[in-house]
Amino acid sequence: MKRFAALTLAVLMLLTVFASAASAVPAAKDSIEIRGPVYNSSSINDIISTQGDAGAITMDASNFAAFYYDPTDNMTTESLSIKNVAGNSGNVIGEHGLVYQTTIQPIAFKYAAWGNYNVLRLFEDKFVPLKSSDASKLTKLVVDSKDKFPIKIGESKDLGQNYSLLAKQVNIDGKKVWLELDKDGQHVADQIITLDGVDQTWTYKASVLGLDDVPVLKVHINQVFQGTSDTIVQIDGLWLIDYANAMTINIDEFGKLNSLSINGASLLISNKDSFVMPRDSKQAIGHGLYFRIADTPSNMIRFYAFKQVTDPGTYQIRGQVVSNPQDFLWSASNFAGFFYYDLNEDITTESLRVSGISGRVIPVNGLKYSTTIKNVPYKYTNWGAYPVVGLFGEKYVALSPTDASKLTKLVVDSKDKFTVKLGENKDLGQNYSLQAKQVNIEGTKVWLELDKDGQHVADQIVQLAGDGSWTYKASVLGLVDVPVLKIHINQVFQGTSDTIVQMDGLWFVDYANAMKISNNDEFGNLNAVSINGPTLNIQNKDIFTLAKGSTKEIGQGMSFKVFDSDRLVYYPFVEQTLGIIGNKTTVTTTTNATVPGVNASVNQTNVTTVSAENVPVANETTAANATKEEKKTPGFGVVLGITGLLAVVYFVRRNR
Repeated sequence: MKRFAALTLAVLMLLTVFASAASAVPAAKDSIEIRGPVYNSSSINDIISTQGDAGAITMDASNFAAFYYDPTDNMTTESLSIKNVAGNSGNVIGEHGLVYQTTIQPIAFKYAAWGNYNVLRLFEDKFVPLKSSDASKLTKLVVDSKDKFPIKIGESKDLGQNYSLLAKQVNIDGKKVWLELDKDGQHVADQIITLDGVDQTWTYKASVLGLDDVPVLKVHINQVFQGTSDTIVQIDGLWLIDYANAMTINIDEFGKLNSLSINGASLLISNKDSFVMPRDSKQAIGHGLYFRIADTPSNMIRFYAFKQVTDPGTYQIRGQVVSNPQDFLWSASNFAGFFYYDLNEDITTESLRVSGISGRVIPVNGLKYSTTIKNVPYKYTNWGAYPVVGLFGEKYVALSPTDASKLTKLVVDSKDKFTVKLGENKDLGQNYSLQAKQVNIEGTKVWLELDKDGQHVADQIVQLAGDGSWTYKASVLGLVDVPVLKIHINQVFQGTSDTIVQMDGLWFVDYANAMKISNNDEFGNLNAVSINGPTLNIQNKDIFTLAKGSTKEIGQGMSFKVFDSDRLVYYPFVEQTLGIIGNKTTVTTTTNATVPGVNASVNQTNVTTVSAENVPVANETTAANATKEEKKTPGFGVVLGITGLLAVVYFVRRNR
């Protein structure tokens, strides 16, 4: 029994060792992040004092694209603030220091003659308050339209949410129309509208949640067409709210924002408990909003807010809106969510600049995309740093730290522990695999092999007594001794039947598919390439016109959205599609252009497009996107093997 107890203790020790072991290969992205500004200082209070205003830092539609903005009415309703409260300390937001606020605002009916109605955005969802001075009673907008549509007498028009409009009768001279509103096929209300050319609108008012005379439907009749067999009523104004499903706000719906206060037209939700922001973590705020906090020393804190989108569809990631012709620069600070940004290291490489614009015309070379190589530390810190460059939002590794023209994709960069059983292969991704071939008797030397498509590429005997690392170098695109693989062996576990090699450092690039960018390459309307050592510049060699109401391709997935207004108002954007391929959720960026050597085109079917009208006008507050992945879920498969192995050892010894 003493032997069994010893073996049991050994099993528990191994469980502890392997509990942190995880796959070193990153999982596919399963969501889209719409990101806000990055805040960076020694503590929450320092951030408020240095980056805030009036005792708070505030994110609204100007610097957080997840919040609603209406460009037509220049209107926004939402904000998220971190306030200076007594409980703030280090990386802790005190009670009621995190405040989400939204306020009722007027917005124009699409049928302009009706004037304005009130809206309130609640975590970007659009609601209509039943009363202009009360943010607690809300309902969803069903339709707001000025589009013409016909209804034949005796037929119904589906309005959405199981509401319908029935054209019942028209009198002989076509001057009066009898309309009926139905819900779930049942009569709700009806009205005879006189077509007198003055006010041909039916406004239906109802009692909702204890409030009387709430306008819930507006219909404007344009004209009546009477034929020999059919009579058609033409509608050119329609507005309807889902009053049958109106709601009173319930605080239980908003996660850690769990203290509700309603002040007339404003709704405030705050945290009634302290909100801790552990470093190197993702913290839920509520209703799809999160904080992502960098892995920084204890005397620093760096984070940003983001909305996580998980529903399959196509979503617009946009940059800051520009009004009027002016020189302007977008970077990871104001084109958050697309341009490459490393949150942990606070590193970005990309920018897009407009200069010399006149009226609506960007001159030759007036549109310039630039990216520059920067050094980023390996996850396994003993290895130092390697050169990276963002290229149209994707992270690439430069084959040379002084040449931005030769790039390859990073496959994995990890310090997470993982194991390889002797004689078995570990999938690294991109059809590469790692094989542990042999271990010497003393367990001090390990023979590793790198394979591609099941074929031998390279092998090395790694001595654990030394550095314990294998750096494989290859010739790539005419460059010799390019580091393409780094592995660090942590330890070896030898049993009577199995030997397991544990790694705690892995870095690997897809060097077999490396690419070279040349001066002859074109990226849509970015078609003049110049390379100056570590910097890549791509400009337009033709004039670039921002036509009113147009969507103008820039290149490699980027486009400008130009508003349909006499004043020049536009912003850059990309569309990212969240879809399911096989059993995996993936994120792809829509593009018609192609990076040399990389097929980046995307076929889209059955996607849901987010309206491009909800566009925030951003200010100069720093914003960023992060490429840091969530921590891996520990893998315990090897533990069962070790447990079984020790059990065998025990029974063998007992039989002796």
